[in-house]
Amino acid sequence: MAILKRFGDIMRANINALLDKAEDPAKMVDQMLLDLNEDLAAVKKETASVMAAATNARQQVNDCKADIAKYEAAAKAAVKAGNDDDARKLVATKQQYESTLNSLEEAATVAEDNAAKMRQMHDKLVNDINSLQARRAAVHAKVSVANAQQHVNEATEKTSRASRNSAAFERMEEKADRMLNEANATAELNTQASNEDIANKYLAGGSTSVDDELARLKAEVGVEEQQQAANN
Repeated sequence: MAILKRFGDIMRANINALLDKAEDPAKMVDQMLLDLNEDLAAVKKETASVMAAATNARQQVNDCKADIAKYEAAAKAAVKAGNDDDARKLVATKQQYESTLNSLEEAATVAEDNAAKMRQMHDKLVNDINSLQARRAAVHAKVSVANAQQHVNEATEKTSRASRNSAAFERMEEKADRMLNEANATAELNTQASNEDIANKYLAGGSTSVDDELARLKAEVGVEEQQQAANN
């Protein structure tokens, strides 16, 4: 029967391998349980049919035995009544039922074996589904924890990146401070050089000639003023 082969395939499925290939194990186990419950419905229907067939086959055996017993009793009654012809007919009918009894027994035995196997597989599938249903919660919990841990990992990476950037900022700040200090030092040096130039100008030997020239100019201006006064 096709349902038996399908059931065998289900039982041989490597669930762990399927979970390893799944991108989302939680969704995968949900789908697997959905598929298994659909299979269980089909197995249950087929099991009921096989069990009904076994019951019917056994009933045919019992009916045949009852008919054999009935014609056996009727033949005996005919013999007691001295009616050999009727007894002979009843015995022939009884023998016909007896000839089919073995076939009915064999058919009933096969049907009952099939029913037992189907019931066994049905019960195993029910137990497996119940077990997987219990483990489903654990899979969902593990996936939830894994997702949370991934968020923690991402946050940790961002924190680490922020720490690295902070260190880089500190280096840039130090470099900016050095650049500012160098610029201030250069400005200070330039100012000192300008003051030294002025000092050197007045302290150099040429400063006396400047004073002499200034005195000469003053003297000339004084003489010119005197001449103008005299003319007036």
